[in-house]
Amino acid sequence: MCFTKLSARNNFMQEGFSRLWRGTNASLALAVPTVGIYMPCYDYFRNVLEDFTAEKSPSLTPYVPLVAGTIARSLACISCYPVELARTRMQAFKGTHRDVKLPGVWKTLVDAVNPVKGSNNGQNYRMLWTGLGAQLARDVPFSAICWSILEPTRRSILSFMGEKPRAGSIIGANFTAGFVAGAVAAAATCPLDVAKTRRQIEKNADRAMRMTTRETLAEIWRDGGMRGMFSGAAARVGRAGPSVAIVVSFYEVVKYGLHHLHKQ
Repeated sequence: MCFTKLSARNNFMQEGFSRLWRGTNASLALAVPTVGIYMPCYDYFRNVLEDFTAEKSPSLTPYVPLVAGTIARSLACISCYPVELARTRMQAFKGTHRDVKLPGVWKTLVDAVNPVKGSNNGQNYRMLWTGLGAQLARDVPFSAICWSILEPTRRSILSFMGEKPRAGSIIGANFTAGFVAGAVAAAATCPLDVAKTRRQIEKNADRAMRMTTRETLAEIWRDGGMRGMFSGAAARVGRAGPSVAIVVSFYEVVKYGLHHLHKQ
């Protein structure tokens, strides 16, 4: 936590107040399509798999959230990865002067595709998915852990609220379960997040294409040991817990409202 506070203070002193929010437009551009793909896909796969396991193999039903979360997150991650790449690069950008204008999402993606102006080899669109393996290696376990904790926690809380919980109860149950699940999953997958970030901000295009998640983790361990592997863990956990709680709560309330509107 001290490291996180020091980093934020340094960013403020060196780059100005507005730089603390650099990459926000990319984050917003990423959040809407990601959640729009992720949550409905998770619901769909969970319902299909629950029906299938209930009929064919009830003993496998507890593992349905893990599998559904893995599939849904993979689809969302692959679809929206270029914007995630832009967001990470924008947040890592450091201008030499305060009046230097930060590159936007489109400019960041163009620079990723064509890092050397005038180069005949610049149009390499595979660069837009640089670090995708590391992203999947982080997000898939995160999602699997998160839903494996969230679903039973949410159901346990809702079971204490009777057969017909109100909207407020649904918000409370989902927020609590989402917060706990998101925080635990973020802490468990922090080394993979560090590896993903390092690959995304790699300036050498050839090296970025060759790097693997395993090699990146080994490099991080050599450079910083256990402390390096969990660099920024406090900030990640502090963001993931509320983020998951808010997204899941809002999604379930919207579903609840639409369901009752449809019944009427």
